[in-house]
Amino acid sequence: MRFLKLVILYVFILIFSSIEIKAQRIKKVTDKSYYSDDVLLGKLLKFPQDTVIKEKEQNELNEVIIKRQSSLLKYGANGTIDVNVTGTVLATSSSVNELLSRVPNVVVADGQISVLGKGEAIIYLNGILINYERFAAIPVSQISKIEVVSNPSSKYDAEGKAVINIITKQNIENGILGTASQQVTVSEFAGTSTNTLLDFNYTKGKFSFITNYGLQLGKGRELLYTTRTRPNPDEYMRSELTTDWKRQFNNYSNFGFGLQYTFSDRNYISLAYSGNIEDLGGVVESRNAIKNNSENSFYATDIAKNDVLLNQFFNLNYNAITDAKGSSLFIGTQFSNYNGKIKDFIHENGLVDEINSQKYLKNNVGNTIDIIAAQADYSRKINENTKLETGAKFSNATIKSNTAFLTSDEKDAGFELNDQLSSDFKYQESISAAYVNYGSSIGEKFDFSVGARGEWTNYDLYTTANGIQKFKKSYGNVFPNVLLNMAFSDDLKGHASYVSRITRPRYQALNPYVIYQDPFTTIEGNPNLLPEKIHAFEIGAMYKKFDFKIGYTYKTDPISGAALRGDTPNSYILRSLNLEKEHTFFTSLSKSFTAKWWNSTNTVSMNLTKAIDNFYEYELGPITPQLYLYSNNTFTIPNVFKIQLLAWYLGNKSYGLRTDNSRSTVTLGVERNFFKDALKLNFTANDIFHDFMVSGDYEVGQTEIYYHRTYTTNYFKLIATYNFGNSKKTTYKKAEIEQAENNRAR
Repeated sequence: MRFLKLVILYVFILIFSSIEIKAQRIKKVTDKSYYSDDVLLGKLLKFPQDTVIKEKEQNELNEVIIKRQSSLLKYGANGTIDVNVTGTVLATSSSVNELLSRVPNVVVADGQISVLGKGEAIIYLNGILINYERFAAIPVSQISKIEVVSNPSSKYDAEGKAVINIITKQNIENGILGTASQQVTVSEFAGTSTNTLLDFNYTKGKFSFITNYGLQLGKGRELLYTTRTRPNPDEYMRSELTTDWKRQFNNYSNFGFGLQYTFSDRNYISLAYSGNIEDLGGVVESRNAIKNNSENSFYATDIAKNDVLLNQFFNLNYNAITDAKGSSLFIGTQFSNYNGKIKDFIHENGLVDEINSQKYLKNNVGNTIDIIAAQADYSRKINENTKLETGAKFSNATIKSNTAFLTSDEKDAGFELNDQLSSDFKYQESISAAYVNYGSSIGEKFDFSVGARGEWTNYDLYTTANGIQKFKKSYGNVFPNVLLNMAFSDDLKGHASYVSRITRPRYQALNPYVIYQDPFTTIEGNPNLLPEKIHAFEIGAMYKKFDFKIGYTYKTDPISGAALRGDTPNSYILRSLNLEKEHTFFTSLSKSFTAKWWNSTNTVSMNLTKAIDNFYEYELGPITPQLYLYSNNTFTIPNVFKIQLLAWYLGNKSYGLRTDNSRSTVTLGVERNFFKDALKLNFTANDIFHDFMVSGDYEVGQTEIYYHRTYTTNYFKLIATYNFGNSKKTTYKKAEIEQAENNRAR
């Protein structure tokens, strides 16, 4: 009863306004029974006892909305951070990939999403694992916040070193709610592109329907400059290669719909379908100048792109609260299908010692990926402080691809199959997993969780590349984890953790089929790749709004990549490979604060990495720490506009086998609402100084390699978003569940 009174008092003491609530009269609190726990009340309300409240009249109050400038970050006691997206510069991102590149301590480059000090992360959507293709299809307009879980427990898949959980907006509206957004992006480097986004929600009683569609058209660009030098006079060679991807987005679209039926406030069932199409045109221009002891040569290769990829995802989920304590049951099934078609036409010109030659190639590739997964999770809440979690999951993936290279000396005739470049590939993998996690507390200042996840993997690989190759293997792993939380006072909290993980190779990294760039440069998979295993330790403390972490990560068979010498003197193959081991030490300090008109989040981190390898003949180099600085600021002038400034810097990094150069970005946005917030206009200048460029160097197999990659990050964007509908608040809430996929289908 005392708790109920406190809740009632807390609700009514708030100052609020609503079109459904009439003007209220003021009354002082005189009943001291409301304050039977003065300490709890003081912490809850932070008001004196003699306080004015509002007395409810005729209408029923379903919820209270407090409008304030929210913080970008919220720190968890176990090292997890929640990143708010709604109403921040993050919400202006064109894609989820770009959004994550703006999240503190998250680095996005070369198709990889990593958490500083931890390594590559796996992506979850509303608590359920998804793959990269499903991730790319998520509309930014539907995202509410991002959770960065640096110390994932055993309930998360063992794949990946960290977890990024994307939380979408919850539809608790009764009626119709929708948004329409138009984005126009202008880039001097790449050209102009447009992005049209539509979202629609309908809820009536226990039935909910949601749908979305997004269409991107226009141009994109990526530029790579690489040098490869063998300084040894006996086999001297220097190659200067420029590859320019001039992409034409013929139809980059994502779409989906979901149905949910809520039986009660304790259980619901949901069915969802989503997908995305990537119809890519344009041209890839490759220019390679080669000098060696015997000749000088120059090769110009133009690849006319005609790539179409269709990804589709289906999922059916059931979620229930099973008892009055809040125990829960989740059962989900998922099916994913990927169909890719490549029909590239390649025109190649060669100039060797002033003698011209030309060749034409057709690259026809077909690939499919089918993934079926089912999982069940049960969380038993034993008491207020003790919880037992357990679950099981089974997934099966089948990957098939065939690559046919046809070559001719004439443009329109005489094409013949090139057996050396053509191949077939089939890979089948099943993973069975089960986990248990137990969490409880000792006293009022100490709580812990301990758990383990077991996974059994079977795979069968067949390829005709470089002759018929067959690989078949089964292996099992157990991944324990421990997390301790300590509350020394209201202002000081600490945590310590140990987490073990595994990173299996991506499917395409195992496929040795050829991605052609020029006569001496190809990208090929490696069917001999081994899984990477990780042991991560971390301790941290939170003092008021300061968050401090320090940790160590040890990896065996870390997955990396390099340009290795091919079968001919001038040829190189870009291939994934396993190093021997890797050590990483990191530390991080973050501070957030909110003023009346200024919201700021700031992070400084440093990590030191040492990679070790004794197989690929890397030249050992220095080991130096890498500095990371991040600042996200929002300045609000009430009833006028909002200014958002984001800047981060990632310093030079040397870790024994290679060196990465520094990169940074500065983004400025201005936002204004019109017509009672129905229309929002946003203008963003992204990467103003165009300093986000991935570059570095390393030496392997007596070859010195330097690379410098430039992306379409420097642009101006105008966004207009219109909100429509007649929704009203309802009294029940629901959580949306998405499908689970294997994160390696990319």
